[in-house]
Amino acid sequence: MRHTLRWRLVAGVLALLAAACLAVGVASSLFTQHLLVARVDAQLVSAGVRFATSLEHEEPGELGDTRGQIPGTFGARLLNGRVTKAGVVTGNAGLGSTLSAADQALLASLRADGNPRSIELSSLDEYRVRAMPGKDGDVLITGLPLEEVERTLRRLQLVELALFGGALLVTGVAGFFWVRLALRPLDRVAATARSVSELPLASGEVTLAERVPDADPRSEIGQVAAAFNRMLGHVEDALAQRHRGEQRLRSFAADASHELRSPLAAILGHAQLALRRDDLSADVRHALGRIRSESGRMTELVEDLLLLARLDAGRPLAREEVDLTRLAVEAAGDAQVAGPSHVWRLDLPESPVTVCGDPGRLRQVVVNLLANARVHTPPGTTVTLAVARADGRAEVRVTDTGPGIAPDVDVFERFSRTDRGRSRASGGTGLGLAIVRAVVSAHQGTVDVDSRPGHTCFRVRLPA
Repeated sequence: MRHTLRWRLVAGVLALLAAACLAVGVASSLFTQHLLVARVDAQLVSAGVRFATSLEHEEPGELGDTRGQIPGTFGARLLNGRVTKAGVVTGNAGLGSTLSAADQALLASLRADGNPRSIELSSLDEYRVRAMPGKDGDVLITGLPLEEVERTLRRLQLVELALFGGALLVTGVAGFFWVRLALRPLDRVAATARSVSELPLASGEVTLAERVPDADPRSEIGQVAAAFNRMLGHVEDALAQRHRGEQRLRSFAADASHELRSPLAAILGHAQLALRRDDLSADVRHALGRIRSESGRMTELVEDLLLLARLDAGRPLAREEVDLTRLAVEAAGDAQVAGPSHVWRLDLPESPVTVCGDPGRLRQVVVNLLANARVHTPPGTTVTLAVARADGRAEVRVTDTGPGIAPDVDVFERFSRTDRGRSRASGGTGLGLAIVRAVVSAHQGTVDVDSRPGHTCFRVRLPA
């Protein structure tokens, strides 16, 4: 959720506001510090060097002249680079101050030019000091503490932190609802896109009634919504044209298949009738045999096309209880007769596996899968037909040890060719597996294939 556009916009606004607050806080602190230090400098100039001068002529038991001095005022006298006396004003009295060697060296390094500067004494605190030359060749230093300046700055920073933190909190909450309101048209675009993505667009008649409502073309989101609506219109037109083309093709296939059945039956009948004559030469008998054979093959192809056309049209199938176990036994027996050069195996459960469906069409599914394994694998290949129940569904598997299927071939497509992966010496119409998928889909089932050299498994799953 943190990566959504709404949260990124709110986070961006808060980041910019936080940067602005930080800049304002730093600028105000620096400006306030400059003003406070300037006021301390003015007080320092006003105080002069009277306290430091009085340290030179102090009376026994007293420490300089503290009259009119601000509590915390620091004074020191240096002679020949050495501190001879130092003190701090506390109330109306001055107290001696013990300075470390580092503090004395720091004081000795100050230039007696009368310019205020900040120093930090280890025995005291941070001071603003001013060094002036004395009349006796000495250096007189007067300083005022910066503790009050630091305290004021800390209070200012705490107030700013509270104010800016509250401003960020209020801005974050208000910005969230404002961004949410501003992006509501984009939410409508996303909702419409989700609705369209859930529609079955792969085949059949599709109506895209969904459109983004309230698309204001004056805004950027409105322009996106308007373009999206136009795109949906184009997609709807394209899907309608595709559906009309599919309908015309299916009608043509159904009509052509139906019309071809009669002439093919006539050709086959005449060929069989002619073959009954005894006075035919060998060449004529061979030609009539080829006519009969190819007429039968074309009749089979026409029947397959007609079946696919009926399934595409959604013709209802028979619904009755089908014992897949018994169906597998019968289909395996027929396959063993048709392909004696293969090794056929059955893997059946102890109890029958039944489904509700069309027994003729389901038998055709199993027969086509076994025929596919027989036609496209060399002699000696082991073919295993298994029936099981898995995850509440009936499952039929046909596994062979043949050379496998090329990975870029969709064997369930109509008239699919698998020459690169399997032998096609025995021919085939290329419609067997397409019929398998159409029949399984009509039973609300699924079919898939897992193939590699030495192992190919077709798996059909049906509602139990």
